[in-house]
Amino acid sequence: MLNNGLKIPNHIAIIPDGNRRWSKQHDMPPWKGHWKGGEVVDNLFDWCVEMGIPNVSIWAGSTENLTVRSKKEVTELFKVYQHFLEKWVKKESILDRYQVKVRFVGDIETLPNDLVKLMGKIMVKTAKYQKRMFNVLINYGGKFELLNVMKKLAEAFVKAGKIEITEKAVEKKLMIPVPVDLVVRTGGFTRLSNFMLWQSSYAELIVLNKLWPDFTKKDFMNCIKEFTRRQRNFGK
Repeated sequence: MLNNGLKIPNHIAIIPDGNRRWSKQHDMPPWKGHWKGGEVVDNLFDWCVEMGIPNVSIWAGSTENLTVRSKKEVTELFKVYQHFLEKWVKKESILDRYQVKVRFVGDIETLPNDLVKLMGKIMVKTAKYQKRMFNVLINYGGKFELLNVMKKLAEAFVKAGKIEITEKAVEKKLMIPVPVDLVVRTGGFTRLSNFMLWQSSYAELIVLNKLWPDFTKKDFMNCIKEFTRRQRNFGK
């Protein structure tokens, strides 16, 4: 899709790296960067709606993040989640204004009950919206997702009494079935880090040295412009 001469991705995925490094640069506790980064996520809604991007995925926390970080930092991180989710669950929130359907993806059941309940309320509240999809990947890893797919396929094979593995069969079992066109990673590291491995197979990857809390609309637009300039080959 084109917008003022720009090629607009159908699905953009964000790896918002650099929150902890931002805190360190500002002589703050690690979780302060997550608070600042959460504000950028709110802005991201506006930018994506303005550009007409229908599918957006953002990595709010990996399976590794929640197991290797200190108990104090994880507790504070959950407070950040709680704060922003409570804003989303309110009547006439930004989700209602933009008619955004939200899905939370990952090993959700292992998260605190209060967070899980909030996520459930938001998903029920926004289920009616079809124009835009916002996927929040929390306690998520690409390998975790693919292992889930394998388990579901195995169960289906046992029930059907036959084995038939196709790309389409795998994609139907994915937590997020829509292929990613553009992955934007802040923080300077050129790697996927176990993020949406199947969906990002042919995605364009743009890495910015800027840390996520400093990510601006200008940075976002530059990513869209760079995506427009690229010739996608889909492995050919």
